[in-house]
Amino acid sequence: MKEIELHNQWLVKAPVEDVFRMMTDFEKFPERFPKVAESIQVKKREGNYLEMDAIVRSFGKKFPVQMKTHILPGKGFISDNDSIKFGTSGHEEMLLSKSPEGTLIDYTYRVSIHKAWLRVVATPLIRWYSMKYWEKAVINELRKALEK
Repeated sequence: MKEIELHNQWLVKAPVEDVFRMMTDFEKFPERFPKVAESIQVKKREGNYLEMDAIVRSFGKKFPVQMKTHILPGKGFISDNDSIKFGTSGHEEMLLSKSPEGTLIDYTYRVSIHKAWLRVVATPLIRWYSMKYWEKAVINELRKALEK
């Protein structure tokens, strides 16, 4: 099955520590980023490893996602996500690094669409729409909250 790789980088004019704190406080995602998360519940926590059940929003729909996430202290997170209802699985990496202007966010999401009929319809939409939507719904909100 062919994966779709989505990738982008953004600059947020705020310290890495502040960006890290907001982007790894998953339980507050629905409050901070309501356009992408309706709810996130941590089911298991072992050090920097989390298993979470989420209701996410995408393409005007809500669907459940199971997340297995490793927090990389001060550097971001890596997460393997499955949505049985939507028929996708993905590997997500949100990595942070210091920049002279603030924090560089390097975001990659590799998604596999398991349903053949959905792959035909969703692949062009995902490639065109996903990173633009993520920037609007998450990155721009992050900038509003952190940039002075």
